[in-house]
Amino acid sequence: MDSKVIDWLLTGDVSIQYQVYRDLLHEDRKELQQRIHNEGWCKHFLDLQKDDGHWALGWYRPKWTCTHYTLLTLKYLSPIKEISSIQGIIESGLKNNFAKDGGIGFWGNHTYSDVCVNGMFLNYAAYFVKPDERFHILIDSLLKMQMKDGGWNCRFRHGAVHSSFHTTLAVLEGLWEYRQNDGVYRLNEITKAENRAIEFLLEHNLFLSHRTKEIVDPKMTIISYPPHWRYNILRSLLYFVERKLPWDDRLKPAIDLLLKKRTPEGFWLLEQHQPGKVHFRMEKVGKQSYWNTLRALKVLSELKIKS
Repeated sequence: MDSKVIDWLLTGDVSIQYQVYRDLLHEDRKELQQRIHNEGWCKHFLDLQKDDGHWALGWYRPKWTCTHYTLLTLKYLSPIKEISSIQGIIESGLKNNFAKDGGIGFWGNHTYSDVCVNGMFLNYAAYFVKPDERFHILIDSLLKMQMKDGGWNCRFRHGAVHSSFHTTLAVLEGLWEYRQNDGVYRLNEITKAENRAIEFLLEHNLFLSHRTKEIVDPKMTIISYPPHWRYNILRSLLYFVERKLPWDDRLKPAIDLLLKKRTPEGFWLLEQHQPGKVHFRMEKVGKQSYWNTLRALKVLSELKIKS
């Protein structure tokens, strides 16, 4: 690994520094993690939290400054889990925001929830709040909503017959976070569901049609950060390495594409921002990206692929 790239990464936000040590240098610098919520990007987000615990206009208004997406971004920063203002709003969600189908309802007294939102909520809720019996109804809902081809699709009630890459990865990320933090409810069934969904992604080489082998959607090849609900190849590869799943040759097209995106100097650029108002921009499009370089190097390092 290029020491100049590592040195540059260590000039980034304290959340970047912590994850570089943890994920690339294999040193868990707890003293750095303890600083994340008190400085830099994380503190900036937390300073924007309102007295009622929300950001912007509540749970889901507007994208991307709402409470839901802000909490997801905060989770990606890897701060300590014991942040009372974050735990408080998640506790409120676990108490007041279940829809009748067992998922999360952010849109009033709705009967149905959104499967993508369910996966993302589980992702950050299980990180900041230790999973308990309140999570069971959400787990029940996600297992029930899995489609025949192994994945999930937030439009399954509207006639969708093929799983969505976006929804499938959001649910997989949520289930993995739940498992990492000692969630044990229906664990055997979760494992089976995950294996089916992983096979769904592999059948598509993470971004290709399983029939034509053409790119399903060019947007999946664009590495943006934060991804919010959008699927891309780096986010998907990161899931595979965080799970420490065995090498599968069907990952190779995505790896090859990731390597092509590396600059001659050894960096990855921020290729896109998701359109819409945000609290602030962590990085500039077209410039060397701390986030993308860190995550790409983590993928290549874990898979023992020379970059």
